[in-house]
Order: sequence, then structure tokens, then C-alpha cells
Amino acid sequence: MKYLIVGLGNIGDEYADTRHNIGFRTLDAFAKASNAVFEDKRYGFVAHLRVKNAELTLLKPSTYMNLSGTAVRYWLQKENIPVEQLLVIVDDLSLPVGKVRMRGAGSAGGHNGLRNIESCLMTQQYARIKFGIGNDFPRGTQVDFVLGHFSEEEEKLVNERLEYVGEMIKSFCLQGLDRTMNQYNKK
Repeated sequence: MKYLIVGLGNIGDEYADTRHNIGFRTLDAFAKASNAVFEDKRYGFVAHLRVKNAELTLLKPSTYMNLSGTAVRYWLQKENIPVEQLLVIVDDLSLPVGKVRMRGAGSAGGHNGLRNIESCLMTQQYARIKFGIGNDFPRGTQVDFVLGHFSEEEEKLVNERLEYVGEMIKSFCLQGLDRTMNQYNKK
């Protein structure tokens, strides 16, 4: 079975380690733990690895967040992966820092990266892991907040959760969406 695992973020040093790039950070940690290396390919940075009988293509789109759907659609088609075997990791303002939640479908919830993926795939029916980045910011400063960095205390929590999300990715590929949600959404 083949899977496309997508971490959303923005390319460029100015965005590295920002709250909005938690999808990239998650895939970087997952690839490093698996000794996989990203290569600069069409529409993104791509790594391939195997988890038991599952073949995973990891994708960090180079199209910027708001145009992520182009890269996702291209790599689904190129690797001949059905949308049911797509998993997107995305930052979420509505969840506290470090809280993670897996969903099998749903609206973009105001997230432009998810909105573009839905537009390009013409469906909301794909799995996603929402990684909480908190929402402790004054009114009108949302952009600065999501493009800002975690505090030192938050950073410790985020680093602990990166491994946890890596386990969720493996579970999704080996046990499926429903079993993974049942197992991990309770924690």
C-alpha cells in the first residue's frame, strides 16, 4: 500500500520553526527518525520510506502554504495514490499548543492551505492531523502569531509531540484511519 504524507508549511529560512510550519517540522522529525532524506523535486521536497508493508511518500510542498493543493494533487497522481491514503499535517489555532487531533474529513476551518487542497482535489474527504499551535494573541495579530516562534516552554512540548505524531502517521498507514483516531484522539 502506498501513502502520501504531507506536512504543510512555507519554504524559506524566514519561516523555519514558525508555528505555521509545524507540518514541515513534523515530517522533518519523522524522516530523520527513519533515516530518510528529502530531495528537491517538482512542487516540493520529497522523501520515500517504508514502514513494514507500507510505502510512504513524504511531501513538503514548495508552493507556499496557500497553494499546497497543486503539489498534493501532482504527487497523488504521480505516485498513483488514492485520496483515501492521503494524510495532511497542519497547524491549528483552535487547539492548545501540542494538542493533536486526527480527522477523516472536514472543512478547512479558515486554513488557507487546507482550503487550497480541497479546491484542487474537489473533496474534503481526506485524513488530516491538526497540530495545536495555541491562540494566545491580541485581536488583529493572528498573522504575526502564526508566523512567529514558539516560546521556550512551548518548544519543549512541541518537540515531545513530534514523536507522538510520527507514531500516528505509522498507525494510519498500518492500521487505518478509524483505528488510529480511536487510539490517539483520546490521549
